[in-house]
Amino acid sequence: MTGAAAAGRPRIVLGSSSRYRAALLRQAGIPFEAIAPDADESVDPSVPCAEAVMIVARRKLASVAARAPDAIVIASDQVLEHEGRAVGKPGSAERAVETLLALAGREHRLLTSLVVKAAGEGGAVHEHLDVHRVTLRPLGREEARRYVLADDPVDCAGSIRIEARGILLVEKIEGGDQTAIVGLPMIALAALLRRCGLEPLTLI
Repeated sequence: MTGAAAAGRPRIVLGSSSRYRAALLRQAGIPFEAIAPDADESVDPSVPCAEAVMIVARRKLASVAARAPDAIVIASDQVLEHEGRAVGKPGSAERAVETLLALAGREHRLLTSLVVKAAGEGGAVHEHLDVHRVTLRPLGREEARRYVLADDPVDCAGSIRIEARGILLVEKIEGGDQTAIVGLPMIALAALLRRCGLEPLTLI
């Protein structure tokens, strides 16, 4: 991002260590730097998932904006909601298999929050919540195990990497922006960057 900043373009900071979110920004030609947030991601389980995912994104944004007050800061979080409860990242292959079997043949909601702060002290904060309804087809244990070995989705909400082989497990997806499924809703991001006074196409 140094060259872009030197050319008079605003500094853009992604408040995330996610390689998936970083890849989406690079694919869109948006120059940025990444700063990992230092934020508490725990939320009381009684809080509705749609509210919890926004709370965490706001915490991430505040953590990074405090270290980069001159930048446009982007933060996001993602929660898979099944039967009103959050389904987190499995963390292990065994738990990934069990999660897939619990979700197989059922519809769940993938909630992706996006928070963008305009550059400067007191910069305006803009928010967006993206909702996708995802139905996985029925799966047997052996098929779920083969998938987990192939895609290693232990760091993915719901144990499915839809941008890779996980798409083969999907029966139906309903939603407006599939980049949100990967981790960062790019259509909404472009709109929020414009609200911050930045036209993304000028960065290319």
